[in-house]
Amino acid sequence: GCRTAVISGYWEIDRAVRIPDNFTLILQDCYLRQADGCFDNIFVNCNHGTDIGRTREGTNRNISIIGRGQAVLDGGNYNGLSEQTHSKNGMPPIWKNNMILFTNVDGFKISGLTCRNQRWWALNFIYCSNGYIGNIDFCSCDLRIDENGQIHRGLVQSLYGQTMIKNSDGIDLRQGCHDIVIENITGFLEDDCVALTGLNWSMESLFAVENQSSDIHHVEIRNVRAASYCGIIRLLNQGGIKLHDITVDGVYDTSENSPHMDIGGWGVRVGDSRLYGERHAEHEETYNITVKNVYSRDAGCAVLLAGTIDNLVMYGIECAPHTKMLRDLRNK
Repeated sequence: GCRTAVISGYWEIDRAVRIPDNFTLILQDCYLRQADGCFDNIFVNCNHGTDIGRTREGTNRNISIIGRGQAVLDGGNYNGLSEQTHSKNGMPPIWKNNMILFTNVDGFKISGLTCRNQRWWALNFIYCSNGYIGNIDFCSCDLRIDENGQIHRGLVQSLYGQTMIKNSDGIDLRQGCHDIVIENITGFLEDDCVALTGLNWSMESLFAVENQSSDIHHVEIRNVRAASYCGIIRLLNQGGIKLHDITVDGVYDTSENSPHMDIGGWGVRVGDSRLYGERHAEHEETYNITVKNVYSRDAGCAVLLAGTIDNLVMYGIECAPHTKMLRDLRNK
C-alpha cells in the first residue's frame, strides 16, 4: 500500500520506465544506464505520449525521483540520434534521447541525481508546473572527432564542429512550464546548463495540453555552478510564447582549468538575434526578468541581452569618469 519504491544496483534501461501519480521513486546507490542501441528515455510520466496526456483530465500529479547516495543516470554509448538525424531514415524523434522527459505533470520533484554522458538534453519538461529540481550534477561527453577520424578529449571553441554529441543540455523547461524552483546545479555541460526556451517546435506541438497556457513563468533559478560550453543560463522565447517572472540568482562559471573544455560562451543569455520560430518576441512577451550575482569568465560575455531597445540616447558622456579609460582602451 505504500506509494514509494526503493531501487538499488546496476540496471540497463532499454525502454522508458513510466511513473504513476502520487509516487516516489528512490534511487539508493543506483546506476541506471541507457542500453546500447536503444532509442528511449529512462523515465517518463505514465500519461506521457498518450491522447489523454494532452488534456487537463490526463494531468499526472505528484511524481518524485529522489537520489540517495550515488544515484547515477548514464547515457552510455552514443546511439547516433541527433538533431540532424532526428526523424529521418527510420530514426525516432530526438527527444527519445532525454534521460527524464515529463509532459503535463503538476507537482514533481527531481533531486539528488548525477547525470553522465547524456545523449541530448538530460532533463526535459513540457507543460509541467509546481516542481522542484535540485542537487543535480552533470558531466556531458567531452569527446570530439577530428577530420582524420581521431578521437580527442576536451572541447575547443574554435573546433566546435568536431564535437561528437552536440546540444547536450542539462535542464530544459519548455512551453507551459511554471512555478518551478531550480537550485544547486553543478557540473560540465556541452551546451546550456539550464535553459528556459519557449519555442513552437514539433515537440511542443506533439505534447501541447489542450486549453493550457504556453507561457513559461514564475521560475526561480538559484546557485548554478557550472562549466557550460554554450550558456550557463539560457532564456529564450519566440513565436508568441511569453516568458515572464523569472529570477536568476547565483551563476558561477567553473570552467577555469576544466579538463573538459577551454572556455564557455555566455554566463546568462536572454533572447537571441537568431530566429528559431515564426518571429522574435515582442515587447509585451518577455518581462519581469531578474538576474543577479553572476560570476563569469566566458568568451562571449557575462550577460547577453538580445532584443530591441527603442529610443536609446547617450549624452554627456564626456563628463563620465570612465570615458577617457574606455577611449584609451579602444585606441589600443
